[in-house]
Amino acid sequence: MTELEKVLDEYVRPALGAHGGGLDVLSYEDGILRFKMLGSCAGCSAADLTTEQVINEELKNHLPGFRKAVLDTSVSEDLLAQARAILNRQKNE
Repeated sequence: MTELEKVLDEYVRPALGAHGGGLDVLSYEDGILRFKMLGSCAGCSAADLTTEQVINEELKNHLPGFRKAVLDTSVSEDLLAQARAILNRQKNE
């Protein structure tokens, strides 16, 4: 994981950060990176393109054994609970 983080910090995160975004590693097993986009990159319509052209390309070039990056677009239960609470409060006002 240390090698992965080093490559991400040097080649990927600066590119995402230039657009106000970032990346959070969920897992890295058998050469497959599962991650979430953060900041401005989260929910961006170009996130799939960024994954394919920036993240996959940089990791293939700099990380031996890397196979592919998979963007996780799921919403956490915590975030859903927060949204429900806000909607319920608004309904009761």
